[in-house]
Amino acid sequence: MRSLWTATTGMTAQNINMDVIANNLANVSTSGFKKSRADFQDLLYQIMQVPGSPTSADTKSPTGIQIGLGVKPAAVTKIFTEGDIVQTGNTLDVAIEGQGFFQVTMPDGNTAYTRAGNLKLDGEGRIVTSDGYPLQPEIVIPEDARAITISQTGLVSAIVGDDTVSTELGNLDLADFINDAGLIAIGKNLFRETEASGTAIIGTPGDNGIGTLLQGYVENSNVNLVEELTQMITAQRSFEINSKVITTSDEMMQTVTNMV
Repeated sequence: MRSLWTATTGMTAQNINMDVIANNLANVSTSGFKKSRADFQDLLYQIMQVPGSPTSADTKSPTGIQIGLGVKPAAVTKIFTEGDIVQTGNTLDVAIEGQGFFQVTMPDGNTAYTRAGNLKLDGEGRIVTSDGYPLQPEIVIPEDARAITISQTGLVSAIVGDDTVSTELGNLDLADFINDAGLIAIGKNLFRETEASGTAIIGTPGDNGIGTLLQGYVENSNVNLVEELTQMITAQRSFEINSKVITTSDEMMQTVTNMV
């Protein structure tokens, strides 16, 4: 019976949907996290009668007979809407208002990208992520620096030693992409570019559509709890309905068996 296999594809699809929802909910408090959405497609159709085929010498079938064979996952899309920006008062917390990503140098020398602006200083005075990966371009804060300031355009400055005037230490450039959803997530709040995302466009915050920086703030996850819980209920009910189809199909087969 086709319905057995069709319902099985439905249950598999809702399993994947629930996995995506679970990951979103697990990261509801992750700074810079971007939620995902599972997209699905219907499978091939078994065409028993082609639409428009003759039904008599003068008439044609207006609809035909097409039996669907189920559903399959088409994509899991990252949604890069901006999360809530929350004030922390921490000097090295920086939120991006608008488009853009911080550039991060990975241990293998490659570049990754992140929206998580909960930055730190390492033992060498470099501005780094929570995992100790330095930002690009590398900015070193002197040991005797105080009153560190990060402007909206990414200019990092501080009062060094006994100086009374701020010294410019570097500029935090941001990267932007034609297709953010084409980035590949590698964990640790990091993404890497792919052919689908396009090459990174590097620019100064505030220029050419790139967002600006806000010191003393972080961007929270863009996961909406109410929306995710609603999606979870829908996925659960869809799974139950598909399992009911399998049970009903089994009962129909049992009836046929008993007739033999």
